Amino acid sequence: MSKTALVIGISGQDGAYLSKLLLEKGYRVHGTSRDCNSSSFGALDFLGIRNQVELGSMTGSDFRSVYATIKAVEPDEIYNLAGQTSVAMSFSYPVETFESIALATINLLECLRLNNYKGRFYTAGSSEMFGNTPIPANEETALHPRSPYATAKVAAYHAVINYREAYGLHASTGILFNHESPLRPGRFVTKKIISAAVRIANGSKEKLKLGNIDIHRDWGWAPDYVDAMWRILQQESASDFVIATGVMKSLRCFVAEVFSRLGFDYEEHVELVSHFVRPSDIDHSVGDPLKAEKVLGWKHQKSFGEIIDQLIEAELAEAKRLVGA
Repeated sequence: MSKTALVIGISGQDGAYLSKLLLEKGYRVHGTSRDCNSSSFGALDFLGIRNQVELGSMTGSDFRSVYATIKAVEPDEIYNLAGQTSVAMSFSYPVETFESIALATINLLECLRLNNYKGRFYTAGSSEMFGNTPIPANEETALHPRSPYATAKVAAYHAVINYREAYGLHASTGILFNHESPLRPGRFVTKKIISAAVRIANGSKEKLKLGNIDIHRDWGWAPDYVDAMWRILQQESASDFVIATGVMKSLRCFVAEVFSRLGFDYEEHVELVSHFVRPSDIDHSVGDPLKAEKVLGWKHQKSFGEIIDQLIEAELAEAKRLVGA
């Protein structure tokens, strides 16, 4: 019999790609958003799978909503990908960020405990939990969150460990470093850069305004990373895994590569403004995926340059589609 998966936060980048992967593996997929009647499921439409998943509403910070959803779906696997996802926005909305990430995760874990859940639970951690990591971070690296978003992720991470050890739940966290795709919303800096560069290449006279571009990040490809999520829940024993490429590049390098591929010098089209500099930022962020490689048999497939090529190609295609619409 096919397994049933519950994807919480199905409308986002990772939720959509994970759902596509699960469908290809023969799963029955249920997905939730806070209000499925008003939510945009453009990512599911983009991948052509909206009609293949069963959608429902669930608010993670509302215990009754979580409990009712789990009782109704009775999933074999639960993937918790919901919550406020913007680090920058978390500085303006710290309480909402904490409720949507930490409180929601604890509500899920407690529902599983009360129901004597025998399935498997995954929650999305973040590289932001580590803070600065000039040396690649692994599963033993000390955590030093530098934003409300990261603080909420750390709280959820420790809750998962506690419920795993205290109650025997098969509960795991994937500590994912930055991962991109054409499904990234416009508030993410990579999408902002790609979109503006393509508009400039098509004749726009605008300036791309950015903050600190000397930060360094470990960038991967989102479809590769959702495969790691699935692999984590196929393990006999629950555990936590760093998912990363192990390669670090500066945001300046990202910007330069994007404009260069479109035939432009980024310095002529980028303006640095203090407004976009965060109250506290991470200078270096890179992960060590050795455990994932050894235990999960997982390794990233796309290089930094290939990721940029794919993002530009998708943005050019979308720009062409809009002109022809």
